[in-house]
Amino acid sequence: MSHASPARPDSAPARLIAIASGKGGVGKTWFAITLAHALSRAGRRVLLFDGDLGLANVDIQLGLLPGSDLSLVVSGSLPLAAAARPYPPGGFDILPGRSGSGALAALPPTTFERVLAALIGLGDRYDIVLLDLGAGLDRSTRRMAASADTLLVLATEEPASLTDAYAVLKLNAADRGTADARVVINQAPSRAAGERTYATLAGACRNFLGLEPPLAGVIRRDERVREAIRRQCLLLTRHPNSQAGADVEAMVPALLDPIAADPESRAGRRAASVASVSF
Repeated sequence: MSHASPARPDSAPARLIAIASGKGGVGKTWFAITLAHALSRAGRRVLLFDGDLGLANVDIQLGLLPGSDLSLVVSGSLPLAAAARPYPPGGFDILPGRSGSGALAALPPTTFERVLAALIGLGDRYDIVLLDLGAGLDRSTRRMAASADTLLVLATEEPASLTDAYAVLKLNAADRGTADARVVINQAPSRAAGERTYATLAGACRNFLGLEPPLAGVIRRDERVREAIRRQCLLLTRHPNSQAGADVEAMVPALLDPIAADPESRAGRRAASVASVSF
C-alpha cells in the first residue's frame, strides 16, 4: 500500500475516528494499533495519530526508533503530513507523540487548534485518521473527541473502567449531543460476558443520560495479545487466527458503513459538534 499519496482535488475530509477510555490499562493503544491494521487490510489509507499528548506510546508498543513526532509539528518545524511516518508491516502511517513530554499535554489553545485543523484536512492523503486519545477527561482529550466523526469508548468489565467510560460518554454527550459514540468491551471472558458488561453500561446511559450508545464490538480475552505486545509486533500478523484479532476485524464493516462515512453528513455533524464545544 502506498503512503502519503498525492493530493486529490476532489478529496473529502478524512474521516476521524477517536478511541477513548476513562482510565488507563484497558488496552486502548493496542486496540488503536490493531484497528488501524484491520482498516488498512480492508483497503483504506489510514493514519494513526498518537493523541495521548503527555504519555504517547504507540511507537513504544511497535518498537519504533525515535524520529519525527508531534513535537516537531507543534513547534512549527514540520508540517503535520510530513511528520507522519510509514509503518510498512501494517500498511498504515503513524504520527507518534513524544512519550513523557508533559508540555504537549498543555498546548496553548491556538497551537492545539492548528494541529487539529491539520488533522481534519488530511482527506487528500488518508481515508481515515484514527485518534488514540489519552486516558482521562482533560481539555485536549475532550476537544479531540468532540471533533471526531465517530467516538469509540473502550471499557472492560472492571467497575472502575465502567464508571470512567460512563463519564466519557456523559461529557461527550454534553459536548456533541447525539453524535456517533459507540462502546467497545475489551478483555471479555466470553462474547456473552462482554455483552452483559455492555448492557450494564448502556443501562446507566439510558437511565441517566437518556441515550444508549450502540455496541461496536466485544473483544475476547486472548493471551496472544500480551505476547504480541511483548514482542512489539502486530497481532493480526503474528497470530492471524487469534480470537481477539478476529473480534477487531469484525468491527470494520460497521465502521465503514457508507451512510456513516458520507462526507457531507460528516462535515455537517462535525461543524455542529465543534461549534457547541467551548473549552
